[in-house]
Amino acid sequence: MTRISGIDPERADKPIRAVLEAQARKWGAPLLNHLIYARRPTIFRGARGMWGGLEGSSLIPAELAALVNRRVAALNGCVF
Repeated sequence: MTRISGIDPERADKPIRAVLEAQARKWGAPLLNHLIYARRPTIFRGARGMWGGLEGSSLIPAELAALVNRRVAALNGCVF
């Protein structure tokens, strides 16, 4: 459980809601960190820009990025 509550996806701006809906289709629910980022749309866009840049740069293969995400989640006590 997070100490900071995320937003209600239904009340998000249309572009943010589209991202959260895509996450729900892929993962079963929006990612909790994105629900928190969405409290401040500028932070949300910045975080999404970072992930989009990493994915688009091809510097980190998708398989490695997935492993890094899981390792970071484990280190943070997330049950990802």
